[in-house]
Amino acid sequence: MPPTGTYHHGDLRAACLQAARELLEEDGSAGLSLRAVARRAGVSATAPYRHYADREALVSAVAAEGYRELAGHLAAAHPAPSTPGELADVAVAYVRFALEHPALFRAMFAEPCDPTSEERVAATAAISEYVRGIVRATFPGVDAEALSTTVWALVHGLAFLHLDGKLDASSPEVVAAQVRSAVHALFNASPAMAQSATARTAG
Repeated sequence: MPPTGTYHHGDLRAACLQAARELLEEDGSAGLSLRAVARRAGVSATAPYRHYADREALVSAVAAEGYRELAGHLAAAHPAPSTPGELADVAVAYVRFALEHPALFRAMFAEPCDPTSEERVAATAAISEYVRGIVRATFPGVDAEALSTTVWALVHGLAFLHLDGKLDASSPEVVAAQVRSAVHALFNASPAMAQSATARTAG
C-alpha cells in the first residue's frame, strides 16, 4: 500500500473526504471521482472503495459533512431564534454559507446522492427539524410543517439565485440586505394576503 498521506496513519475515510472537498473547491463536481480522490489522497485506485461503494456514496458523505457544517453556521447566527428578525439572521447565515462554499453547497443539494446513506439522511433530517423548530418558536399555532417548507424554499431559493448571479452578490452587506428584505416581506405580506383572500372568497 502507498506509504504516504493520512491513509498511512489509518484514516482512509477522512483522507478521502478531505481529498473530495479539495477537488470540489478546485474543479467543481465535474472533477470529483473515486479515482481522482485516490490520486489526491495518495492511495491506490481501489482503496476508496473500502468505504465508498461508488461516487454517489462518496458525494453523500461529503454532503453529510456539509449539512453538519451548515447547521453549525445557522446555530452560530442565532442559537434559538424566535422573532422574524432573528429568523432573518439565520437566513443570512444560510445564504452566506452557500456563497462561501459554492461547490460544496451544490454537491449537497444538486448532486445525485445515495438514498440509503444513513449519515446523509440523519444530517438532512437535523436541518429539517432545526427549521421546523424555528417556525414553531417564531409562529406558534401555525402549521409548522407547511410554513417550515415555505421558509426553507425561500431561503434556499435566495441562496441559489445569488450563486447563479441572478441577484447582486457584490458584497456581504448587499447580500444580507436582500435576504433580510425578502424574509421580512414574506411575513409582513402574510396577514394582508390572508385578508385579501378572505375578502375575495366572501365576495
